[in-house]
Amino acid sequence: MPQRVAAPQGAQGVIGTLRGAIGSFGKRVSGDRATRSRSRLNGPFYLPQLLAALLIVAFGAVVIYTASLTIAEASFVRQLAGIAIGLVCAWGMYRYDYRALANMSTALLVADVVLMLLPSVPGFGVSAMGMTGWVKIPLVGLRFQPSELAKLVTIFLMASLGAEYNGRIDSLRDYLKLCGILVVPFVLILTQPDLGTGLIVLVTGASIIICSGAKRTWVIATIAGIVALAAIVVATSMTEGLPHLLKTYQLNRLIVFVDPSVDPSGDGYNLQQAKIAVGSGGLLGKGFGNATQAAGGFLPEAHTDFVFALLAEEFGFVGSVVLLGLFATMILSTILLAQRVESPFGKLVLAGCATMWSFQLLQNVGMCIGIMPITGIPLPFVSFGSSSMVTQLTSVGMVQSVWHHIVKAG
Repeated sequence: MPQRVAAPQGAQGVIGTLRGAIGSFGKRVSGDRATRSRSRLNGPFYLPQLLAALLIVAFGAVVIYTASLTIAEASFVRQLAGIAIGLVCAWGMYRYDYRALANMSTALLVADVVLMLLPSVPGFGVSAMGMTGWVKIPLVGLRFQPSELAKLVTIFLMASLGAEYNGRIDSLRDYLKLCGILVVPFVLILTQPDLGTGLIVLVTGASIIICSGAKRTWVIATIAGIVALAAIVVATSMTEGLPHLLKTYQLNRLIVFVDPSVDPSGDGYNLQQAKIAVGSGGLLGKGFGNATQAAGGFLPEAHTDFVFALLAEEFGFVGSVVLLGLFATMILSTILLAQRVESPFGKLVLAGCATMWSFQLLQNVGMCIGIMPITGIPLPFVSFGSSSMVTQLTSVGMVQSVWHHIVKAG
């Protein structure tokens, strides 16, 4: 009798031991799977945004190379140098803990003002294309456009200020304070004059203010006020005897946007040639290096302002859709990351980057097909120009820095 009782107890003990071992093994497997899942989720880089950006850079490099075959100013070597410097800056920004800038709004504002005023300092400023927006780097002899870097400083500045409200701005006074601070870099850049870059700074900063929790009625009233002010500026600039705040070429661009036939030899001609280049590309384009509008000298600034028209002529509708799809991937992935970030400062930095890319894309592509006024806004990651390339790649590093330091915090 005792032996029959002992046997079941021994069996139960063995079964209990096996169950414990299996349970422990299951937990370890489950834990390993969770660890691998977290590892894939929180890898060192935010790949959706990074890969899309790098593919756009590669696509742009191909376009600039084809432009360099017929346009002397489109130096492919200089473009590669800009990409190399930009990648180094992006890596440095990725490694830097962006959160250190969250409480440095005063220093960021000072840096913004200094960058905007630097081209006006005697011995530093360099004039080109009707404006003094470049500085010559001592000993190197290279030119750099400080307002490009100021775009990123403004993003950090407005994000630092907006994060203080933790998603809700209750006081009209606080809202007006944020708007007033944003006006400072905008007005300073207009003195160069550089309306295109000024609009990028204004729109990017405004989006951060909105995302900071500004009330809808305040935003609508502000937009209405800006539209009314813009109408007054245009009206006075077209009336003899009144102050002309817009330069002649700026006013002509607005007029040509409404009626391209007004200036058939100037901006109207540029717009018509851009449309011809885009339309002549057809479905698949004319092929690598076969952009006759640019090669023949008909398309002005084919490697800078109208680079999308050059791209569309060579690679057609399909190539244009591929480029726009890559931009959409980069921008949307940045927005999705912003939704995951808990830090208000990180959210606003990402919102600023996404807005900057979106506005430049809309404006540059829009002016090439006639749905936006002509401005000097480059196509991000594609247009020829080292200053722009370095800035845009650094902004990619900003997004990666936000991702990188989410991992650190976890």
